[in-house]
Amino acid sequence: MATAGPPRISSDSAPVDPGSVSFLETALVGVVALLPVAVAIHYANEYADSDTDALADRTPFSGGSGALVRTGLPDSFLRSATLVTIVIAALIAVSVTAIVGLSLGALAILVAILLLGLAYSLPPVAFVRRGVGEVVNAVLGGLLLPLYGVTVVASPRPAAVLAVVPFTLLIGCNLFATHWPDRVADAAVGKRTLAVRWSPTRIRRGFTVLSVTAILATGLLWITGVFPNAVAVAHLAPIPFLLWGRIVLARQHSPFPAVLAMVVLAVTGTVAWWWVGIS
Repeated sequence: MATAGPPRISSDSAPVDPGSVSFLETALVGVVALLPVAVAIHYANEYADSDTDALADRTPFSGGSGALVRTGLPDSFLRSATLVTIVIAALIAVSVTAIVGLSLGALAILVAILLLGLAYSLPPVAFVRRGVGEVVNAVLGGLLLPLYGVTVVASPRPAAVLAVVPFTLLIGCNLFATHWPDRVADAAVGKRTLAVRWSPTRIRRGFTVLSVTAILATGLLWITGVFPNAVAVAHLAPIPFLLWGRIVLARQHSPFPAVLAMVVLAVTGTVAWWWVGIS
């Protein structure tokens, strides 16, 4: 007697009911495939930043963990860890696609996240050292990562991309603030972030442009029906922290206000979309 194979997960099908067991199973598959990719990217970043971490006056929010500097381990340790994790990530991604049925669309986005995440830190590309790291990082965390989550459980639509534009812009604000404390160390090792390239006035101007654009985009997405009322209101929560962040940007060492603005939107936005989904 023939037996049924494992349930296949396809983003070409209708969205999975968020309250169903199959939704949780599908989401878990997506997490399993994503986790080693995220670890490989973080290992690569730690390896590439060992020179600037040794010089930076660290904050709880800027730079990586500085693990190599604190532990005294050689750079080769994380280089090897990065390579091993990349292999593991590739094997798991192929396995869950072939056996469980992760969609090709989700797999393509996962591969893009891995390649762009490695290129962010590692030579010969090393986007973060060429003045475009902020854009790449914002696209990775604000656009590709949420889009991957959507593609795992449903067919992505243009609205899914538009819906994360404000959050992507706030990640840019966060990066302006988190790169600022490391500017002296980054400049010393040739890491040409925008905090190194731009004057304090220009950094503040860029922060203002991104903040205002995020607010205007929220209003436009609400007017056009992409954002339900609850989601639009949730996107107003970070405004006080953006104002605070703009006032202290390049004037204080800690990037806490900008970090808080990004985190607040991540939390309130998630809760609002969940509320809309169950209503």
